[in-house]
Amino acid sequence: MADRRRINGPVGQTAPPVYDSPQQKREATQLGDNAVRKIFLKTGVTPSASGSAYLEVEDPHAARPSGTSLKLTCTVHGPRALPRSAPFSPHIILSTHVKYAPFATRQRRGYLRDSSERDLGVHLETALRGAIIADRWPKSGVDIIVTIIEGDQNRDSPEYDRDEGWDMMNVLSGCITVASAAIADAGIDCVDTVAGGVAALAAKDRKSQPSIVLDPDISAYHKIFAACCVAYLPTRDEVTNIWFKGQLPAADAMLYNKMIERSLVACRSANRVLTQSLNETVRQAQNPS
Repeated sequence: MADRRRINGPVGQTAPPVYDSPQQKREATQLGDNAVRKIFLKTGVTPSASGSAYLEVEDPHAARPSGTSLKLTCTVHGPRALPRSAPFSPHIILSTHVKYAPFATRQRRGYLRDSSERDLGVHLETALRGAIIADRWPKSGVDIIVTIIEGDQNRDSPEYDRDEGWDMMNVLSGCITVASAAIADAGIDCVDTVAGGVAALAAKDRKSQPSIVLDPDISAYHKIFAACCVAYLPTRDEVTNIWFKGQLPAADAMLYNKMIERSLVACRSANRVLTQSLNETVRQAQNPS
């Protein structure tokens, strides 16, 4: 009788596997301080949800074949009626949930949300609340779930051991943009599309003077002095949320306003990608073939 626990080899002759040659490394492209990284945005990626979207941000300094530094996915469930035991609400109840995947960052994340993920959820809820027309759905609720598949960190850089949380600014900016696309995909009425943008006061090396940069790649700079993330409604020209972190030199009193203005430039760039993605979704729905 044959031994069931033994894995038998093949009966005939076998040839050793031949592997393809490794892929060539991507050439790193140098972006200026006023350039914004490329964004890929697509809606309708989760059929079971009311609305969904997927966002990728290019990493111009990466040498790996993927060439991305930020990957986000968002699902929207609702609007749906609240349970009868819930008190009456004249407007929609918005619930946001932001969670890192365990493998999203250099340091492995836990399965329970920590304080940084809760902070991202609070800022995301504040940014979206100013765009949704909440009076259209009384006593209703909507759940917005954002999963960070890959954080905005350069894992290939051995010098990127300092983690001061500056990458959370870019993550929040992406969360705002991808959540706005998912809300529009779900058919929830909004006054305008909301887009996120980041500007930072950074120095490239020890000898250079700090300057304001758009959409900063954290690993490409020697030190980040301050950063600002803004949620912006382009058509209405309104800001729904501002998150500022860091310290500014007291010599220039207008530096804070300059960072806000540069953040709005990044917001308009992200909004153009958001608008193009939604227009493409509408064209595909009108012409299924």
